[in-house]
Amino acid sequence: MAVIGITGGIATGKSSFVRALLRQLPGELFDADQAARELLAGDPEVKAAVQREFGEEIYDRSGNPDRVRLRDLVFNNDENRRRLEVILHPAIRSRWTSLADKHRLADTLFFVDIPLLFETGAEAHFDRIVVVACTAATQQRRLLELRGLSPHLAERVLSAQLDLGTKIKKADHLIWNDSTVLCLDGQASLFAGWLRKYYG
Repeated sequence: MAVIGITGGIATGKSSFVRALLRQLPGELFDADQAARELLAGDPEVKAAVQREFGEEIYDRSGNPDRVRLRDLVFNNDENRRRLEVILHPAIRSRWTSLADKHRLADTLFFVDIPLLFETGAEAHFDRIVVVACTAATQQRRLLELRGLSPHLAERVLSAQLDLGTKIKKADHLIWNDSTVLCLDGQASLFAGWLRKYYG
């Protein structure tokens, strides 16, 4: 069955769209952000590599990562961000590509929610790519009001990702999430119908 990539920018609503989509039709989801959290918290090789790069104090005495400190380190310094990506991206890709290979032989759709799909050159692994986007003003507002980021950190996070205009041009499908939840649900329903038609 088909492998569908879901991407966009931070705070554009990728996860909300995927949840709405999975209410409409059967499928399995791989969440790259969740995989990164799991690797940082529980993978011994990843934890050791992160400590070598950023110091043992990046984890507390219980072995849990200091996510706020790590976020500040990587988004306030491009070189730190690249060092973390070198550790995490291969491990994350290994997980979802292995699952994608299995799902191509199965009878259910496989969705990969991957924020840095284009940035990591993963396009060839997907049958279709969906970009969930919104205006820059909406992104900024969500980061500041809903996620509590400072204006400086919000700008740094946004600048670390490929701009949405470029992602939209590369996409097979565009979901515009600048309105209400009902509007997003409606688009999920329409896309679910398209998937049923072509892959059902």
